[in-house]
Amino acid sequence: MTPPALGILGAGRQGSALAGLAVSAGLDVVLGNSRGPHTLAELVAELGPAARAVTAAEVAATAGIVVVAVPLHALPELPATALAGRTVVDATNYYPGWNGPIAELDAGAVTSSTLVQRRLPGAAVVKAFNTIDSRRLRSLARPPGDPQRSALPVAGDRAPAVDRVVGLHDRLGYDAVVVGGLDESGCIEPGTPAFGAPYRGPEPSDVDRATWFAETPGVAVPAATLRALVGRAPR
Repeated sequence: MTPPALGILGAGRQGSALAGLAVSAGLDVVLGNSRGPHTLAELVAELGPAARAVTAAEVAATAGIVVVAVPLHALPELPATALAGRTVVDATNYYPGWNGPIAELDAGAVTSSTLVQRRLPGAAVVKAFNTIDSRRLRSLARPPGDPQRSALPVAGDRAPAVDRVVGLHDRLGYDAVVVGGLDESGCIEPGTPAFGAPYRGPEPSDVDRATWFAETPGVAVPAATLRALVGRAPR
């Protein structure tokens, strides 16, 4: 039986990288954004016949799992009603200088994924794919059993949705480490030990940082290492 298509809302670097991994893994992909399907024609052509561009509402209506890979300040543009009943992967991150200040997040009162869940009350939100950048997301994917396979953290409140997202990780080339519910997902937000840097590896002191960041394939972060990193985050 063919699995339902993976839906991706937002076709920036992260969304495009996930789409590429999904197509390589044999999944159909439907992509949407706030500007309309015509703006995704070039990306769809690159991805091939397994990918198609539709409206955001059509993504919500047809996909089995929907990845939200939009800037956090674009949440009001999401089709909340159409996403009711769906498993929604929150791949967003909060950066005050880019998203604009959000008082609750600045005060540490809630996690950013809790806000996403509030915006999408009928969906089952799962935090995932936010701790690794698009370059390393592509380069570090490995098949099951590969000794260089990396793990990525997952957080969610609803076990069936979390299980589906864990399965998606496996399909795309990653192990998954469940770190708790959405209220506990602050341990994998920007600035925490498990975020970003472990997948890039040590930064050399004798090269241009921008060039190194763009070109390094990264280093494997196995599940045991990831658990240790998550454990170092303040709770």
